[in-house]
Amino acid sequence: MAMAKKRSKIKETESTPKLFFAVRIRGAPGMRRKILDTLKMLRMHKLNHGVLIWGTPSFEGMLVKCKDYISYGEIDEKTLIRLLRVRGKTEGNRTLTEEYIKNLTKYKNFRELAKALITGEIQYQEKDIYKIKPVFRLHPPRKGHRGTIKKHYNEGGTLGNVGIYINGLIHKML
Repeated sequence: MAMAKKRSKIKETESTPKLFFAVRIRGAPGMRRKILDTLKMLRMHKLNHGVLIWGTPSFEGMLVKCKDYISYGEIDEKTLIRLLRVRGKTEGNRTLTEEYIKNLTKYKNFRELAKALITGEIQYQEKDIYKIKPVFRLHPPRKGHRGTIKKHYNEGGTLGNVGIYINGLIHKML
């Protein structure tokens, strides 16, 4: 009898994780404790708080667990630059400026910082970027959410993985 070869469980290629942006859409009443704890770990304590999240398997699992209360998707560079410029905050709740980026990081402007964040070259836990707050406090969206906040994106709502629609949602919330 021929024996089948075992496949190795090691992944052949390690790709750089995608950069996701997640926004909390719904509030806490009636929420299970585990989901509330997961939202706190993701630093989404209040409504309309958004965070940048790298697409590692552990973070993706957390996003899937909270899909009934948040909206998330892959952010593009143009939207990230605008988000950092309009809603970026530093220590002491000051607005993020290009001078601050020049003085305390190795990047010269918002564009270089956004490109480094998207490529995974730098993350929030590293070096001087920890002085930039990872939570973005956003406004409610202009002209409301797409559909309802009680249904998922595929059903005509706003919740769950919305893909590239997250960029439009961010522009509505700035």
